[in-house]
Amino acid sequence: MKNHKIALAASIITLGLSFTSCKNANKSSENTTANDSAEIQKEQTVYASDVIPFFDDWKLILGDGSNVGIANDFENKDFFYTTNDGKDDWVVFKAPNGGDTHGTSNNTRTELAQTKKWYPETADDKLTATLKVMNVSSTGDARVAATHAVVVGQIHSADAFENEPLKIFYKKYPGQTKGSVFWHYEINTAGDDNAKRWDYSSAVWGNDFSVVGETADTYPAEPKDGIALGEEFSYEVVVKDGIMSLKFMSDGHETKTFTKNLLESEYTTKAAISEQTKKLFFPIGQDGVERKEAYTGEGCFFKLGAYNQTNGKSPSENMNWCSGAETHDGDIQKQYADGNYAEVWFKTASITVSDAAVSNEGYFTKND
Repeated sequence: MKNHKIALAASIITLGLSFTSCKNANKSSENTTANDSAEIQKEQTVYASDVIPFFDDWKLILGDGSNVGIANDFENKDFFYTTNDGKDDWVVFKAPNGGDTHGTSNNTRTELAQTKKWYPETADDKLTATLKVMNVSSTGDARVAATHAVVVGQIHSADAFENEPLKIFYKKYPGQTKGSVFWHYEINTAGDDNAKRWDYSSAVWGNDFSVVGETADTYPAEPKDGIALGEEFSYEVVVKDGIMSLKFMSDGHETKTFTKNLLESEYTTKAAISEQTKKLFFPIGQDGVERKEAYTGEGCFFKLGAYNQTNGKSPSENMNWCSGAETHDGDIQKQYADGNYAEVWFKTASITVSDAAVSNEGYFTKND
């Protein structure tokens, strides 16, 4: 009887050890499977840096105001990811009307900012991109020039007032098929009062910035030569020896070129300021003049992405830049659900950085 008890106890112990061994083996197998699955998922993900391999030259700002740094092998499903339209892979930049912003801006952005800055007088720098705008805000005051618009490329100053010698816009009113592409030059204000700065807008296809609605909910006529949502266009920006050269291209549209001297201002007196500027900016007190040397001596850098120009601030604050659009109190998913965001897809892009360029870290230190 005693021997039977010993044998029974031994059997139970053996069975327990066997069960524990199987359990551990299963757990190990589950962990291996999970790790393998994660690795496979990582290998299957197409990152933005796979589509456009130039991210070593940029830091990425997201639509929640955060700076994620150099975005190789990175995605964020709310703001920055890739998609395929059945033919090509695209990098998606998405920014809501309302949310946390970067630096002192009123507007959200999902945008690349160059890690180096260059000086216009010694520059030999270039930015190119092929893109299509997929959405602009569905709401906003039509009298406000920035409403229903997104900036898809920039040159920004890293120094002094941090003004912008170039902003490339796309703007389309609700219910219309075609929108406008135009670009801005912002003066580098003389004196200490940068609140008096203003932009001059040049039409590429469609209208310029100054064409707005007569009331908050009526729209100007649709541009006949405009660009539709989802229609590809390209831009090329070159700054060499102080001259900014721009080229805009799109199938079925006339190629447009422009030049602008970044070293010598043409706006040093109020008499030299255009009627467009007087109409838009003088009524709100933005009636400054530019310093004679324009952007000479200031480090500048490229930006690329979706800088949403529509926001929820009251038009009573500024009739050019405050849109009064729906923001759902900053709830991003609600804004995405009813079209209150900007979305831009980039297929190709490139950057050429001159040997004279230097670190732009000071800009990020000030603004992050």
